[in-house]
Amino acid sequence: MDFQNRAGSKPGSGGVAGGSESNVDRRERLRKLALETIDLAKDPYLLKNHLGSYECKLCLTLHNNEGSYLAHTQGKKHQTNLARRAAKEARDEQGVPKDPTALGPRIVPKKVAVKIGRPGYKVTKVRDPQSRQLGLHFQIEYPEHTGATPKYRFMSAYEQKLEVPNKHFQYVLFAAEPYETIAFKVQSKDIDKTPGKLWTFWDPDARQFHLQFFFRIDRSGPYSHSQGPQMDRGRAALIGMHPEAGY
Repeated sequence: MDFQNRAGSKPGSGGVAGGSESNVDRRERLRKLALETIDLAKDPYLLKNHLGSYECKLCLTLHNNEGSYLAHTQGKKHQTNLARRAAKEARDEQGVPKDPTALGPRIVPKKVAVKIGRPGYKVTKVRDPQSRQLGLHFQIEYPEHTGATPKYRFMSAYEQKLEVPNKHFQYVLFAAEPYETIAFKVQSKDIDKTPGKLWTFWDPDARQFHLQFFFRIDRSGPYSHSQGPQMDRGRAALIGMHPEAGY
């Protein structure tokens, strides 16, 4: 075949370049142009991995050298992804209101209240006249409390960290600002939570919180007692608890 006298060729030339040669030349020209206009040190999408290759974090492509990466940055895929990223950032900026209060509810830091001491209390033993169940009635004085209804909860001996855990006892905690959380140590018996057996009442005028509950009767008999250690005549023992122990 006569390569010298082909259409489009000139005497002394190597003939018309094929498609692969044209692509190589185009990539080389793009690389030289990119080197003049792009600073790789400031490219946020260039990542050099531990193998010495280069990665494009925007397009998730892998390149053997800087020239290949620079040629990629001038290609259609990279330019399209850049345009998409710019459009997304523009939408995000338009969606952010200028008024910070329009962003919705803010995260309010936890208020640290100043404690004024322990509240006054009165504990009374009670017995149900019909079921003969034993129980306790707590009356807690909160003269300086002006917020919501005080809270209470039962806590096992293994949740607290002030005393050595004893499976025969449990704790009843009361909490209301600005008073310290207090706890009463009672027998570790099942609490009867059926309607009418456990009730609470908050008197906003007298600032008194009442809690009354009854223990379930043991299956062995209505007047039997557990084998564990008993409280002193069934009275609850008051201990000081850290506020985080209950709430």
